[in-house]
Amino acid sequence: MMGSRPDYLQEYAFNWETFDMICSGKSSLEGTNYLSDLMTKDDVAHFLYGYGFDINDPVENAELFGIFQEAIQFIRRYFLKEGNTEGLDLRLPHFLFTITNISDLFLSANGRAQGFKVNTEEALWASVVLKVMHTILHTDKDLRYRYFSTIQQQIFDRFYKFIHRDDQNNLFLRNDHGQSIPLVDFQTKAKKTRDSIIIKLLHKKENVAEELFDRIGVRIVTENKLDALRVIRFLVKNNVVTVNNIKPSRSQNTLVDLVCLRKRMFTLYKRSMREDWPQQIFYQELNNLMEECVPGLSRHDNQHSSDDYRAIHFTGRQLIKYRNPFMSSFNEVRKKAIADRENPVSQALLSIDTTPISRDVRFFYPFEVQLTDKDSHVQNTQGEASHEEYKKSQVRSAIKRIFKPLIELKNINLD
Repeated sequence: MMGSRPDYLQEYAFNWETFDMICSGKSSLEGTNYLSDLMTKDDVAHFLYGYGFDINDPVENAELFGIFQEAIQFIRRYFLKEGNTEGLDLRLPHFLFTITNISDLFLSANGRAQGFKVNTEEALWASVVLKVMHTILHTDKDLRYRYFSTIQQQIFDRFYKFIHRDDQNNLFLRNDHGQSIPLVDFQTKAKKTRDSIIIKLLHKKENVAEELFDRIGVRIVTENKLDALRVIRFLVKNNVVTVNNIKPSRSQNTLVDLVCLRKRMFTLYKRSMREDWPQQIFYQELNNLMEECVPGLSRHDNQHSSDDYRAIHFTGRQLIKYRNPFMSSFNEVRKKAIADRENPVSQALLSIDTTPISRDVRFFYPFEVQLTDKDSHVQNTQGEASHEEYKKSQVRSAIKRIFKPLIELKNINLD
């Protein structure tokens, strides 16, 4: 006959899902029971304190509840049919609208917390809302966001310095030494919308805003593939892009097979010297060769990009230098206070220690560069490769990811 269960076994009651997240790379967006230890409101309060919020502070508690309300509306707008015709044909359960304390949402997601009688479907809904809340919080708490206008200006100015138009409105990349490359188009992506950032984070394994590398970007369209490579050379030579600051894991090339091109260019060099080609002939022959060096099936990390998408992508990082405008204004006020030292207000102002206030902030910020030729650009913006289809694919992916347990419970066929 089996004996009674020893008390010490409780110390070895491992939550295997937690181990998967910490040790094996599983995302909390794919979790179902890692919050199962939260059985009481005190448990929730301690968990949230570790997360970064003190729910005993009325301001922080109100902020969390506001995020909860926003998450509800976000789910309706993007993931359910009532807001998106391609969303799930589901309705938010009534109990979510009766929640007045954020602790109740956590205990509902547990499904077996003391005093909370929710069914399996309701517990899964609470879990979905928490995942969206987490993503919204990471979007809003990116410290660099406050410097965005400065970031945008400093990154784009490096490119704008070399963008020119002639009298016929033709676009060129040109420097002061006479180097010039004709362009079909130059586009800037100034800023992702907040909703776009949240959706992107909801389908990304790295569910943190710091890991978004395409909030700022440029697209350069050239006449042909050869000019796309010439643009890269131009950007490096003129220090618009620094090779050391490229993020290697973000580089993608589906435009030209560089291995093929490198092998065959040597023969072209020899022919040009032997036959004494002028530059125009060499340029045309090299361009023809590049058209023959077609990459195979597209290999890219972005599952939402079409296999027909042809471009070179890379992510650079630029050191941003931000000067705090407060300090210059404060120093002007201090000068006036020094001239009137007898005034109690002046004395109080002069006694303020400003050393903790940063005068200058410097940090690296990523920016994305996309290069493609005219014909590929037309192909990229049509059919399955269009931006609209790309966005729809992101939403579908986010739905499959955060609603997976509900989809399986309700036996919903997304195909």
